[in-house]
Amino acid sequence: MPNDTTNAKATKTERNSTPIPMPDQNDRLSAPFWRAANSRRLAIQRCDNCREFHHPPVGLCPHCLSDKLSFTEVSGRGQVYSWAIVRNQRIAAFADKVPYIVATIELNDAPGVSLLSNMPGTAADQMRHDMPVNVVFQEIAEGVFIPQFESAEA
Repeated sequence: MPNDTTNAKATKTERNSTPIPMPDQNDRLSAPFWRAANSRRLAIQRCDNCREFHHPPVGLCPHCLSDKLSFTEVSGRGQVYSWAIVRNQRIAAFADKVPYIVATIELNDAPGVSLLSNMPGTAADQMRHDMPVNVVFQEIAEGVFIPQFESAEA
């Protein structure tokens, strides 16, 4: 899935010679998220003071202004809040994947957190608001995994 937090590193898909944008594994705020994903775990930032979850990761808790923030592993279960079907891809590395679904996922055990994610293997006519989903991890380069979601109803 395209990510605004990309760096110059990229990998090529099997069918496409255009490099896939890679997440910045060394970003000071999001590195723990990516380390967990590479271990096939979903970890969301949480304030150690007020216990509020945050995603994307922040440097200061917007609720209590604490800088005591850590990452908490969550189940990866949630539900679809909304979605869009991408039919006109403008990033060449993803052109062979259209059409595909990008969904906003609300996590069950991280109140207030929504993740933007692909829904591989889910047909557009199966999508619905509140559809239960589970996290899955796709390897996009050797040892580099990204969280995505699939229907829990299958």
